[in-house]
Amino acid sequence: MQLKSLAQAKIAAKAAAILAAGALTLTACGGSTTPAATEGGIQLINAGKLTVCSDVPYEPFEFQKDGQIVGFDIDIANEVAKDLGAELSIVDSSFEAIETGTALTGCDVSISSISITDVRKAVMDFSNPYMDDDLTLVATTASGITDINSAKGKKVGVQQATTGAKYAAENGIDAQQFEDSGLLVQALQAGTIDAALGNQSILAYAIKDDAKFERVDDYATGEKLGISIKKGNTAMAEKVNGTLKRLTDDGSLKKFETTWFGETAK
Repeated sequence: MQLKSLAQAKIAAKAAAILAAGALTLTACGGSTTPAATEGGIQLINAGKLTVCSDVPYEPFEFQKDGQIVGFDIDIANEVAKDLGAELSIVDSSFEAIETGTALTGCDVSISSISITDVRKAVMDFSNPYMDDDLTLVATTASGITDINSAKGKKVGVQQATTGAKYAAENGIDAQQFEDSGLLVQALQAGTIDAALGNQSILAYAIKDDAKFERVDDYATGEKLGISIKKGNTAMAEKVNGTLKRLTDDGSLKKFETTWFGETAK
């Protein structure tokens, strides 16, 4: 299947998933549009469920394995759901819908390696950061690419609607944009692009066992990842931050990092 066709199919499928989640919102509680209250009076879209929007695949944050969605973000999402006394329900969404806040019309929160930016904070609230994640440029060893300047005029890929795409444009890179990281990594491995620009955690993980690729340049952009929450939903924000604090204090967050990243994100 051509990458373009696959991307179009994924966009359609993810749009349908968000619409389905929105429909559940309208039919919950016997047709009422009022969300169901859970522990501590926090309102959930669907009674008894924490509905989370996530862009799948984005390995190792969220991806399919043995028929289940797993990953670093999913481990965190499960802990938030547990603290709410709710079942976790994952909605596969496009990252464009997540980063614009549109996904939150059908989900309680979005957990999908979302960098906290001022633009995004204007349309959604964020939890406290749970991971630092700067950008990196990875390239084939035969490409001749050594930094951002030598990448100009080459075939460079980015994931659309991400900080990597923004950084590429700001630095004069006419990058090919992919709907998700799975397609970006697939193109890199297939040789249809010479390099990829994106978050260190994802790209370093993707090339860690392949000698054909190397990290040629890193960019200290100060990116921090957070969980996005509907604007003004302070009760949910406090609950999510409480879970993140617990996971940090008891060492669970570090354990999750080691499980999914090893040392590749450092």
